[in-house]
Amino acid sequence: MNRETAPSALPPEDLQTLLGVPGHAEAQVDLLLPDSNGVLRGKRVAAQSLEKVYAGGVCLPMSLVAADITGNTVEETGLGYDIGDEDRICRPVPGSLRPVPWSPRPAFQLLLRMEDGQGGWFEAHPRRVLERVLDRYRALGIVPVLAVELEFYLFDRLADADGRPQATINASSGRRNASTQVYSIDDLDENAAFIDAVAQACRAQHIPADTAVAEYAPGQFEINLKHRDDALAACDDAILLKRAIKAIAQQQGALASFMAKPLAGQAGSGLHLHVSLLDAQGRNLFSGHEAGPADALRHAVGGLQASARDNLLLFAPHANSYRRFVANAFVPLNDSWGFNNRTVAMRIPHSDAANTRIEHRIAGADANPYLVAAAVLAGMLHGIEQRLDPGPPVTGNAYEQFEVRTPYWRDAIEDFLGSSFAADWYGAQFRHIYGQQKYKEMRDFDALVTDLDYAWYLRTV
Repeated sequence: MNRETAPSALPPEDLQTLLGVPGHAEAQVDLLLPDSNGVLRGKRVAAQSLEKVYAGGVCLPMSLVAADITGNTVEETGLGYDIGDEDRICRPVPGSLRPVPWSPRPAFQLLLRMEDGQGGWFEAHPRRVLERVLDRYRALGIVPVLAVELEFYLFDRLADADGRPQATINASSGRRNASTQVYSIDDLDENAAFIDAVAQACRAQHIPADTAVAEYAPGQFEINLKHRDDALAACDDAILLKRAIKAIAQQQGALASFMAKPLAGQAGSGLHLHVSLLDAQGRNLFSGHEAGPADALRHAVGGLQASARDNLLLFAPHANSYRRFVANAFVPLNDSWGFNNRTVAMRIPHSDAANTRIEHRIAGADANPYLVAAAVLAGMLHGIEQRLDPGPPVTGNAYEQFEVRTPYWRDAIEDFLGSSFAADWYGAQFRHIYGQQKYKEMRDFDALVTDLDYAWYLRTV
């Protein structure tokens, strides 16, 4: 494919990306539709089919958006047999065509969004849920600025004798990594081949990765993305970063997991969202300092507190998510806030006044970035509009000053399904579909007979 025969339906940015890769005429393209769990589903097509994809879209089952974590259709959502498992047109997100540098042959990936069959976008698709919240910000002339931090584990591709994940083997010593050296440069050096490959993929895909750090457990790392004044693009980056990390780990004989709590007794993995708000003139509405925080910041925190229960299912969507909420593990167990304090739920990081922001610390790394961003932004604007008071900021250990709240999956599902806040901000259709999806997952999870059942009860009762 050359410039004369290149598909004219491609936006200029995507056309430039396509033509910039040698062998693009013979390339394959992964068409990616993020579902409610953040799993990327879709089709693989030849690059020569891209003109047709851009011009007319591609058909995918509507039920894909609410497939459960095992990939099965959730009939309770109403998107399966009730409507004949209908297809919907999915169209490319302009500017999202990216090369896939870890592929052994020329390859690209392209994000999709789903139509509703009536000329609009499907309101229950997670990317559209975030866009719905952003519409309210646009109406007020306020621009959210987002940065995503993602924690994950790098495991050996082979499980241990009990079928559980285990740390990778240290190339220097030949032994499995077992120490917890937070922010260790040696750990970064030991995993330099993996980290360098991820960094290279990020550059090739224009994902604005910033820093990598070793976290609080053997094989746990965090990669931070730079802030963006385009919330949708910031979440696109997070989704694509997760794909790159998983693919490169697999290529190097390892397993990257964003499971919220993969190991008992070790740190869980979080998705921390840094947010500031700009007015029409580009000024930070949160600009201030600890002795005199801006009213907008205080009210935004108040809104996050008031909506935390309604939104918990978006922050902690899976059964395993709730194993992360344990004391003294830098995981919020209340709705406290404070300055430069990692024991609170809503942290105001140390910065100069112009860069004041809220770091939201509740969500796990297993959560869908689009839905986390939608929930955080909805809560913040709700607080600003209602001028909610968050109370005084916490100084010192928040775990010792607030009652510990132990969240449960069933409660979060029921709270979400009954939430007028969720219906107002995300739409009644999404509330129903997402809530029923999670109810189905919970019922299936609870129906399993686990090894612990046998260990505790088989010979005892």
